[in-house]
Amino acid sequence: MRKPLSILALLMSVSIAQAGPKEDAAQLVERWSKAFADADLDGIVSFYAPEATMIGTFGKVVMTKPEQIRKYFEATILNSPPNTVALQSAETLLIDERTVVLSGFDTISGVMKDGQPYSSLGRVTFVIAKQGSDWKIVHLHRSPLPKT
Repeated sequence: MRKPLSILALLMSVSIAQAGPKEDAAQLVERWSKAFADADLDGIVSFYAPEATMIGTFGKVVMTKPEQIRKYFEATILNSPPNTVALQSAETLLIDERTVVLSGFDTISGVMKDGQPYSSLGRVTFVIAKQGSDWKIVHLHRSPLPKT
């Protein structure tokens, strides 16, 4: 009886250890969400590739420089620090072994500087690419969910 259990445990550990690009990309988004919820500015920007582009929730320009992305998140964290970031649903598309698109719906909630609680429902798309041995966000777009 011990032998089959040992083989099963070995097979399970091999399959977990060999997570694919979709799983790797999802883990990056989870780590990004935690850094955002923790208001960890350095952590947030560390997930972006140097050539990343981004359109923020109420953005009116496409950000193309790391300092623009940093400034955007710095303002967001100072004005309305998030408490939670939750991805409600998401679809993951494997473009190739080094590129993944994750699109879905999320909720960001927290308390404004004036003490008022807020909740922001949104649509979000991450494009994540493997650069060297690391997965990085190469594009992020988030927009508010329409009321109707």
